[in-house]
Amino acid sequence: MTALIIISFKKGASMENTPIHVGIIMDGNGRWALQKELPRIEGHKVGAEVTVEIVKAAKKLGIKYLSLYAFSTENWKRPKEEVEFLFNLMYEYVKSKLQLFLDEDVKFKAIGRLWQLPEYLRKGFAEIEEKTSHCKSMTAVFTVNYGGRQEIVDAVNRAIKDGVKEITEKTIKKHLYLPQLPDLDLLIRTSGELRTSNFLLWQSAYTELWFTKTLWPDFTDEEFKSAIKSFKKRERRFGGIKN
Repeated sequence: MTALIIISFKKGASMENTPIHVGIIMDGNGRWALQKELPRIEGHKVGAEVTVEIVKAAKKLGIKYLSLYAFSTENWKRPKEEVEFLFNLMYEYVKSKLQLFLDEDVKFKAIGRLWQLPEYLRKGFAEIEEKTSHCKSMTAVFTVNYGGRQEIVDAVNRAIKDGVKEITEKTIKKHLYLPQLPDLDLLIRTSGELRTSNFLLWQSAYTELWFTKTLWPDFTDEEFKSAIKSFKKRERRFGGIKN
């Protein structure tokens, strides 16, 4: 797990029954590497390239927002060397994909508790945000040092700082890291784990779940399409009843 990316698409395939916002917990990089008797970092490298292919697939399917969860606030518990490698990988990833963002007309944003990240990484995020600020077709939000509970706590504290006297759902929504991010329609998790791991807790109140045993480095656009196809067959009532 390394970061959270959110991508908004305005153009693409037919939007009929297509989820507006899809999230993926990209799990299994380390296990994939260990199974192949490789260092864990090799799994993260391959996983980063898979992310590119899934972003492209999402665009073709007409998905408007794609959220990719990779580095959580809990991931600081990992060995220091692995955490440092992940931060460097994130930095190199966004820098190397700048032209891709520009070619695809993708606006890049980074959210999370960024103030706790290394300065070079914060500056790297800020630079690519500035260079893609004119892009309009897509919005990619790379969420690093992110946790769902932490986002809600930070939102409440921001509201209190703004002088809000009463906390409501509307208040919290307004003070989230990315207020315009719609609720999560579909959550995909790889590697066989059956939990949501503090991912977009506020936004996932009514999300549909789809799990696969496939490790993230082996996840393909075809399996991604299968998850979307499964979603399209589901009936969502949001607490109501079928008409």
